[in-house]
Amino acid sequence: MDSGALERRLRAGEFVVTAEITPPLSADPQALLEQALPLRDLADALNVTDGASARAHLDVLTAAVILARAGIEPVMQVTCRDRNRIALQSMLVGAAAQGVRNILVLRGDDPRAGDQPEAKPVFDLDSNTLLATASAIRDRGQLPHGRTVGGRIEFFLGAADAPIDPPPGWQPEGLSRKLDAGAQFVQTQFCMDAAVVRRYIERLSAHHLTERLYILIGLAPLASARSARWILNHLYGSIIPKPLIERLEAASDQKLEGRRICVELMQQMQQIPGVAGVHLMAPLNHGALGAVVGEYRARAGDRRRAAG
Repeated sequence: MDSGALERRLRAGEFVVTAEITPPLSADPQALLEQALPLRDLADALNVTDGASARAHLDVLTAAVILARAGIEPVMQVTCRDRNRIALQSMLVGAAAQGVRNILVLRGDDPRAGDQPEAKPVFDLDSNTLLATASAIRDRGQLPHGRTVGGRIEFFLGAADAPIDPPPGWQPEGLSRKLDAGAQFVQTQFCMDAAVVRRYIERLSAHHLTERLYILIGLAPLASARSARWILNHLYGSIIPKPLIERLEAASDQKLEGRRICVELMQQMQQIPGVAGVHLMAPLNHGALGAVVGEYRARAGDRRRAAG
């Protein structure tokens, strides 16, 4: 694994592509690698989710290490839902010890939405406090209460955001707080509307946030119009315009059309100043990720990673 390549590419001004996979509920590493290996030479990094949809999976640190050993740069998601501050601090130190650098801090889904709704959430820390904790471990070699952390720690810290079409007077206060807590990059919720992204990014730029944060816009290779509606109804903050759904409905092959739309949007996002890259998520359509990134690379003439 070229550890730190994601951060270096962003700092060099490259337009990056990350993608998200969900670790299976399996003790066989090959089950995870079957998802990940087709993306190894295509995506710049792969996110591994942490208890996605409030369900048990292979634990996220183990999954991140498996990817790293397979030559894939991981982005390890860490949620506040399941662990108290002691466990979270220990997990962050463990990630650093294993060479996992990219950390995306999230609140985590409500357990009541999962398959074990009786599970008790923790939420000892919120996402900003966890970001500040990771930042303190990296920058000061200390836990927040002052206890020293040994060893070399080189976290690249991320946060989440949901783009909006900003009304007059709107200020990105939530994202500013995440920046102040230590965020260096942002991966957003689905926003399949380039015009909304342009206005959102312009507002962030007016507050100088695009100068200090790398913004990666969330996109999806939609499997169908039905899938698009499910995302809108179930994934808070998602933006999928009605004409795009109508285009899917009119297509003879909706999966193929969904991939085409995603590639087109990737190209459009690359033309928007302040957008540093895209983050691809594919609910119930993971198999489309390799084809989408490969087609995007081929159209862009990126011979390094256009095969696949």
